[in-house]
Amino acid sequence: MSSPASGVPFRTAFVTGASTGLGRAFCDRLLAEGVEVWGTARDRARLPARAGFHPVVLDLADGAAAEAAFAAAEREAGGFDLVINNAGYGVFGGFADTDFAVWQRQMEVMLVHTARLAHAALRGLVARRRGALVNVSSLAAEFPLPFQPAYNVVKAGLSALSESLMFETQGSGVCVIDFRPGDYRTDFEGSVQRPPQPADPRRDRVWAAFARMMAGGPAPERAADDLWRALRRGRSGTVRTGRAFQAVVGPFLARLGPLALRRRVLAWYHGL
Repeated sequence: MSSPASGVPFRTAFVTGASTGLGRAFCDRLLAEGVEVWGTARDRARLPARAGFHPVVLDLADGAAAEAAFAAAEREAGGFDLVINNAGYGVFGGFADTDFAVWQRQMEVMLVHTARLAHAALRGLVARRRGALVNVSSLAAEFPLPFQPAYNVVKAGLSALSESLMFETQGSGVCVIDFRPGDYRTDFEGSVQRPPQPADPRRDRVWAAFARMMAGGPAPERAADDLWRALRRGRSGTVRTGRAFQAVVGPFLARLGPLALRRRVLAWYHGL
C-alpha cells in the first residue's frame, strides 16, 4: 500500500460525513499526511475549500444516487486507496413511542446504504489489490445505548459486515477496519433527532447523561490519530477508541464478567 515517493500508505481517500466531527478530523489528518481527499456532505457549502480536498455532494438517504456520486468521485481520483464510511445520524426516543418509519429510515440510510457504498468501494480496492476499507461503527455495537435502538442495530450490523469482509479479503492486499469510537466531543448530540414523546423522567435522565458524556469526551483528533496508526499497520481488525473506561476497561469487563453484570453497569452508566 505504500507510495514509494512519500512513504505514506495511501495516495487518495474517500470520506463520507466530512463536514464535521470525526469525519472532518479524519480528513484533516489525511490531508496533513499528504493524502488527496474526496470528502462528502449533503450540503456543498458545509465542506471546506482547501488544497488537496475535493468536495462531493452525497446524501445517503438515496442509495442509488450516493453510489453514483461515489463512482464519479472514484473516476475523478483514478481509484481510491482508502474509503472511510463515516456518515450517519442519531435518533433518540422510545422504540414503541416513535413511529416505526423513523427507525426503518435510519436503518436503511445508515446500514443498507452504507453497505451499498462498501460494496462499491470494495470492488475497486480488490481489483487493484491494495488499500483499506474503514466502516465507522461504535462502541454501541457492544454496549447498546438506551433509547437509540436503530442506532445500536446499525452499528452492530456494520461491525458484523466488517468482520465478514475481513475473512473475504484475506490475501487480497486489502485490509478492512471495524472502527468503534466511544463518546467524542463532536456535537453529535446537537444533531440527534428527538421525535415528540410522552413525558418520561427515565428517558430524560438518559438524555442528560448522554449529552454530558459527549460534551466531556476527547477531541475528535484523538480518534483520527488512532485510526491513522491502525491504517499504517496495514492489517484488518477492530479498533476501539475513546475514554479508557469505554475503549479498554469496558470491553475487558464485558469479556470476563457475566451479561447480567454488564447490564447493571450500563444501567448505572446511563442513569437508569
